[in-house]
Amino acid sequence: MPRSAVPSSTPATDVAGVVWDLGNVLIDWQPLAAVAAGVGDAEARRFLAEFDFGAWNHACDAGRSWADALAELDRLHPEWSPHGHAYHRHFPAALSELPASVAVVRELHAAGVPQCGLTNWSHELYQAHAAGRFDLLDLLDHVVVSGTERIAKPDPRIFLLAAERSGLVPEQLVFVDDNVGNVEAAASLGMAGIVFTDAPTLRAELAALGLLPG
Repeated sequence: MPRSAVPSSTPATDVAGVVWDLGNVLIDWQPLAAVAAGVGDAEARRFLAEFDFGAWNHACDAGRSWADALAELDRLHPEWSPHGHAYHRHFPAALSELPASVAVVRELHAAGVPQCGLTNWSHELYQAHAAGRFDLLDLLDHVVVSGTERIAKPDPRIFLLAAERSGLVPEQLVFVDDNVGNVEAAASLGMAGIVFTDAPTLRAELAALGLLPG
């Protein structure tokens, strides 16, 4: 199991900064909406149920270009080409801000707590559809994008890179992600870990770490 918000081996006073996952923590990501915008809801649901979308998308998160990803789909799985192209073409429809979580980011920012992002996201789609769209990103000291670095969570190297860029050691950071496996990977390197479920619980866990008022 992932470490709790206050690991027994790490006093709360040792945690000085937050590393945020973006997707489904601060920014809602719903691939169904993007695919459905091109091929309709029923076909979008069939695509996500029957095609290994997770592995295909993860390769782009790890650095593969979308041109290569779509070409592979056209060549190996032509029956799914319209669906994959629809996801890429209508990607902005998959995204929206999660205001309750972002309010926590704003509170931490006002308190002077160091914060950075660590996201599995393709370089192309992040630059085109996130970097200039979401004001919340301006509240973060920096964002480590897996597709830019060509390293994706849960690879330990990307957590260490986020720590290095934050100027803090892993033991001084808490990592927040909705993916349990990613939180476990961060915890194995010494970070405190929070598995995101909802904003009120998140805020309580950060308060327990001493990062926000109780």
